[in-house]
Amino acid sequence: MYRKLIILAAFLTFAVVVLGAYVRLSDAGLGCPDWPGCYGHVTPAHAAENIAAAEAAQPQGPVSFLKAWKEMVHRYFASTLGLLIITIAAIGWAKRKVLRQSPVLPLALIAVVVFQGLLGKWTVTLLLKPVIVTSHLLGGLTVLSLLTWLALRQFGPKVVNNMIVSATTRRLARMGLVVLVMQVILGGWVSTNYAGLACSDLPLCQGHWVPPMDFSNAFHLIRELGMTADGDLLSFSALTAIHWMHRLGALLTTLVLGILVFRLLHQQRTRHLGLALLGALTLQIAIGIANVYLSLPLWLAVAHNAGAAILIVTMITVNFALRCLPIVERQTTADKHPSIAATI
Repeated sequence: MYRKLIILAAFLTFAVVVLGAYVRLSDAGLGCPDWPGCYGHVTPAHAAENIAAAEAAQPQGPVSFLKAWKEMVHRYFASTLGLLIITIAAIGWAKRKVLRQSPVLPLALIAVVVFQGLLGKWTVTLLLKPVIVTSHLLGGLTVLSLLTWLALRQFGPKVVNNMIVSATTRRLARMGLVVLVMQVILGGWVSTNYAGLACSDLPLCQGHWVPPMDFSNAFHLIRELGMTADGDLLSFSALTAIHWMHRLGALLTTLVLGILVFRLLHQQRTRHLGLALLGALTLQIAIGIANVYLSLPLWLAVAHNAGAAILIVTMITVNFALRCLPIVERQTTADKHPSIAATI
C-alpha cells in the first residue's frame, strides 16, 4: 500500500504540474481572485453571481466561468495531492521499523507541500508576481523530485545492484542535475514573464546573434508582472534578454547532459539510463524548437512544461541509480566487454 500510494502521488504531482502550466499559460491564474475558494465558495457554480458581475465589468478581464473552473480544478487536484502526501508521511512514520527506512523524506514532503500551498495562495493574492509564480512552479517540481526519489527507494537497489559506475560519471550526473534545475528556473522565468515570443526566429533572435537586451530589468526579482521595479512598463528588450538567456542555458544543458548520455551509453550496464536520458532530452529540445517555429501554441507550451518535468524525473532516476552503484575509478577491459569477464 505504501509503495502504491507513493507511485500514485508521483503521477498526481506530474498532473498537477502540467495542469498548473495550463492554467498559467491560458491566462486563468486569476480566474478566482481569492484563495482557497472562489469568491468564498467551494466551486465556481456557487459563485456564479460574483463571476458574472466581474465578467460584465471586465469582459476581457482575468475572470470568467471557464477560467474559474480551470483554476479550481487545479486546486482540487493539488488539495488531493496534499492529503495523499500526509497519508504517505503518516504511514512512513508509523511503519518506519517495518519499512526499515527513515521517515525524514516523507515528513519533509509535508513541509514542502505546505510551503507550496502558501505559494499558490500568494500567486493569487499578489497578482501573479513573476518571482512567486516561478517559485510555485519550482515547488511543484521539487515535490515531484522528492516523490520520485522516495518511489525509487522502494525498488531501486534491487534493479541496479549488479552494475558499476565511474566516480566521474556520478559527479557529472550531479552537475547535470544542477545545470538542468538552473535551466528550468530560466524556463519558468520566461513563462511567468510571457517572454516566449520575444525571439520568433531560430537560431538567431530578431535577426541577430546578440539582439538589443535589457538585463538590469529582465532579472529584477521584486517587481509586478509586466513592470519594472520602478513601476514602468517592462520593455521588449528586457523580455528579449529573458528569452535569450533561456536559449543560452539550453545550449549549456544540452552540452552537459549530452556528455552524460555519451558516458552512460559507453558502458553496457548503464546503457538503459543513457537511452532514457537521450529520449527525454531529445523530446524537450524538439518541443522547444517547435514552440519557436509554431509561435507558441498553448498545447505545445504546456507540453514544454511537461517535458521539463519528465527530464527532471529522468535525471533524478539517473542520479539515484548511479548513487546505488559500486564505484570504479578506471574502467577495465572486462568492464567494457562483459563476455571477456565471463571467459576469465
